[in-house]
Amino acid sequence: MNRPVRDNCKRKSRDCPPSIVAIREQDKDYPGCLRDFLEAVAPGTIFARGDVDILDHKRIALFCSIKCPGEQILKAYDIARALRDAGKTVISGFHSPMEKECLTLLLRGEQPIIICPARSLENLRLPADWKKALDGSRLLLLSPFRRGRRATVELAQERNAFVAAMADEAYFVHTTPGGNLEKLKACVIQWGIPILSL
Repeated sequence: MNRPVRDNCKRKSRDCPPSIVAIREQDKDYPGCLRDFLEAVAPGTIFARGDVDILDHKRIALFCSIKCPGEQILKAYDIARALRDAGKTVISGFHSPMEKECLTLLLRGEQPIIICPARSLENLRLPADWKKALDGSRLLLLSPFRRGRRATVELAQERNAFVAAMADEAYFVHTTPGGNLEKLKACVIQWGIPILSL
């Protein structure tokens, strides 16, 4: 999997607020893993806010279906704490209830975190703990979406594929049988990205 070179990635788009960096597919900073895995549907531009050097780190994707069985919840807390304490960089949409719980635990550490909302970064309101991590250069907000202020099911699916393609390893807390995350997990396995287990 190719890794982006972070020489000159402060390139701004006229369409972006000053705090948002646009990385285009033709730029040397563009992550080659997106082309490798997403191929024709790879985003032409990705948008970043925060320390883009975090993209140089090995990334572990975290996924969980909206409904998570009780026995998996404790495992999710354990994996979030383990990743935090080991200083691992976690990438996720942090959208489902369990993913949000994991983010709360991760934000208490010092390791880098990459949050990928299923919407544009423009006018995205940041909670206080996100701002603190952003100011501490340990949070990167990353989106393949130029526009769109509301997350939809379709955008969430696109975002999850984006997160998976950006990952070096993936951890699926729980997938609903026959659900979208189960299909994504099959893709991740097909791509050859290792699946972690507790």
